[in-house]
Amino acid sequence: MFRSLHSLRDFRIATAALFPVMLAVVLVAGVAGCKTSAHSSDPHLRRIDEMLDAELPKGTTMTRVNVFLSSNGYRVEASPKPHTIVAIVRHIDTETLRPATARVTFYFDAGERLTTYDLAPAPDEPIQP
Repeated sequence: MFRSLHSLRDFRIATAALFPVMLAVVLVAGVAGCKTSAHSSDPHLRRIDEMLDAELPKGTTMTRVNVFLSSNGYRVEASPKPHTIVAIVRHIDTETLRPATARVTFYFDAGERLTTYDLAPAPDEPIQP
């Protein structure tokens, strides 16, 4: 593979010089790959965000979002803007058995397809039968 000690030494120098560059590329790729689509920085709302991400992906119709909200008993509030739905979503974390309640604003494009949503903490309310 190496014809002389000189070429082996050159290979080691080149490898040592490239190591920081390769490490930087791996770290940047790792951080980019770990980026989530979190819609809130509040850790208490993480489970709600995960559930909504799974059940209502980007592109879901406004009708489907309304059906999901009503079939799960989530209260829909009057929305101040067109092409939005505002709902109160309550979820009990099965690991901690603690409730979390979020005010979720769903945003839709002109074709009534979900583009994104925002979560904000909301006061916990008693569960209605």
